[in-house]
Amino acid sequence: MLRLALRPLRRLYGELPAVQFGPLALKACREAMIQHGLARTTINGYVSRIRQVFRWAVENELVPGPVLQALRALPGLKRGRTLAPEPELVRPVEEADMEAVLPFVARQVGAMIRLQWLTGMRPQEVVQMRMADIDRGGRVWIYRPRDHKVEHHGMDRVVPLGPQAQEVLAPFLSLDPLAFLFSPKEAEKERRAAMRQRRRTKLWPSHASAARKRRRRSGEQALRDSYDTASYRRAVARGCDKARVASWSPNQLRHSAATRIRREMGIEAAQAVLGHRKLETTQVYAEVNLQRAVDAMERLG
Repeated sequence: MLRLALRPLRRLYGELPAVQFGPLALKACREAMIQHGLARTTINGYVSRIRQVFRWAVENELVPGPVLQALRALPGLKRGRTLAPEPELVRPVEEADMEAVLPFVARQVGAMIRLQWLTGMRPQEVVQMRMADIDRGGRVWIYRPRDHKVEHHGMDRVVPLGPQAQEVLAPFLSLDPLAFLFSPKEAEKERRAAMRQRRRTKLWPSHASAARKRRRRSGEQALRDSYDTASYRRAVARGCDKARVASWSPNQLRHSAATRIRREMGIEAAQAVLGHRKLETTQVYAEVNLQRAVDAMERLG
């Protein structure tokens, strides 16, 4: 994201001394983003990241403080007052479309899809799941992601895992508490094993050698121990294509869970399960929200 945010700055002002970069130059970078067709919220986020770079430079005494103060004078783009388009609303995934994709993805990806559908986890939370992060002491398990979106606010993120989510997780519970539960390496091993089982002709050593050469020529990289949000999103997109359903992304599963939980148990339960808590009320309502989330997942997750 930072690299994308800095792209217009480097293109327009790459040779300009940092101390001479001011609000008008930042506005020109923003205009270039508008001309490129970026959404209003994306542009505001990129401008904020440019300011973050200058804040780092001020902290390290590479540029004087007034440079950053001047950049802060540029307000963000307002809805309806700019030519930049509004971002498309993230729509929930229809259950039929979610179910249609499952036969066309690896079982690891299918499990992540089901977990998001049940619990409303963010994609980055589900891809990093490990045994060490799950408390299985109660009827509803509690998952605490190591890294999460609101971590920098000092907020704790807890994801209750009800009976259905526990059933999804059961085949992946590893003896190694620090191992990622959903491994693309394992998914690829299972895919190749299935291909060998379906093979009708004898597999000669030359076939394996030819396959290795093809992978080297195609630049195939070594598979990682865990999915990241990008590889997870791509796997879902391929599944949508194979299932011939409208394309959807893992982020939409979170919205699906929110819609379902709100319909069944109310907006406060949905807020608690998804972790949408205001910073100033976290200490007061944390336990209340956790209990609401546990109650909701015991019934729905």
